[in-house]
Order: sequence, then C-alpha cells, then structure tokens
Amino acid sequence: MTQKIVNEKGLTILFQGDSITDGARTRNEDWNHIMGHGYAYLISSRLWFDYPKENLMFYNRGISGNKVKDLLGRWQKDTIDLKPDVLSILIGVNDVSRIIANEYTIEEWQENYKNLLNKTNEQLPNTVVFLCEPFLLVDDWPKEKKKQWEEVMKVMQKMVGQLAIDYNCVHIGLQEPFNTSLQKAPAKYWVWDGVHPMPAGHELIARIWINEASKHLDFIKK
Repeated sequence: MTQKIVNEKGLTILFQGDSITDGARTRNEDWNHIMGHGYAYLISSRLWFDYPKENLMFYNRGISGNKVKDLLGRWQKDTIDLKPDVLSILIGVNDVSRIIANEYTIEEWQENYKNLLNKTNEQLPNTVVFLCEPFLLVDDWPKEKKKQWEEVMKVMQKMVGQLAIDYNCVHIGLQEPFNTSLQKAPAKYWVWDGVHPMPAGHELIARIWINEASKHLDFIKK
C-alpha cells in the first residue's frame, strides 16, 4: 500500500487489540493513564509531542484477553462509532492456545478477521488500516509447547500478511524485528513471558509503527 494520508483537518488514530495494546489503560477520562502503558502510549505521546499543530486524536480500545471474535463482537461501538482515519490492529496471541486446543480452527480465525475488515471497509471506506503482525519471542518454554505455538503463529502471520494484501492494508511486520533484537539482548529483555513485551519491546513496536506510518501519514517526518 502506497497511499499517502494528508492531514488537513486533523486525524483520529485508533489502536485495537488485546492486552499488548491495552497496556493497563483506564476506562475513564483520566488522561494520565487513558492510553495505557505500552506501544500505543509511546506512539501517541511521541506524535502528540512532535506535531502539536496537527490536531491529532488517539484512542486505545485494546482489551486484555481479547481474541478476534471478541473484537468482532464490539466492533461497532469500539471502532466504527469512533470513525478513525487510521485504525491499527494487533490481535492473535490469545487465539493460539484456543486453536491448539481445537476450540476453533485457524481458518475460522481468519474468517472472523475477514469479517472485521469487511465491516470496516463497508462502514469506514476511507479509513486506512494498519495490520500488525502477532509475534512470539520464546527461549524457555517446554519444547513441545514452543513448537505448537510457533507452528500456529507462523500460519497466523502468513494469513495477516495476505489479509493486508487482499484488503489494501498497511502491513507492520513484528516477528523479524523481534528476532533481530536477540542480537542485542536475550528474549526476556524484550518479551518477558514469550508474548507480552517488556518496556524495550513496546519501544521496539512503537519505533517500527512510526517508521512504517511515516510512509503513509503525510505529516510525519523521518
């Protein structure tokens, strides 16, 4: 996707997902914590600081424990009604264990994700969607668990990449940057339990997101 978003009247940017996005955010008007304490907070803080004249508005609607079908259930209220100009989605890690447990298939997961994107395209045709790749960074899990999770996650990542192509979304790859981060420090420095980032891990996501966004948001200067 090469579309440039020109900011003429201000932009609304919405972050959607699970606990990685949630970041222990408040559910009230407490601006000290309303963006949470993760990558969504880091991105919004930096862009608010760097571009005070751009009339930016950020929302965080990540909810800890959410799966794709949970997003689908609250999509109208927490996404469509907010009418974002940019929608960033990071979802999938909570689905992995359910898929391994045969609660549903990865193909059903993909269909639910397609439903999200179809609803978005139908009701918010001008919204630019960023699809963030779900990721793992594991060094101390039991061998069989690690293998199962990595196998499902690789398929999931491939599906997200294809959805980005099919729906003309911005794809934000995260697995390779996290893998590369191991050259600087061990896994637990970046992701403390295999799935939830440490502060440095959230900073990694934020830097990648802003760098990719700079290709599509006209006001961001690299």
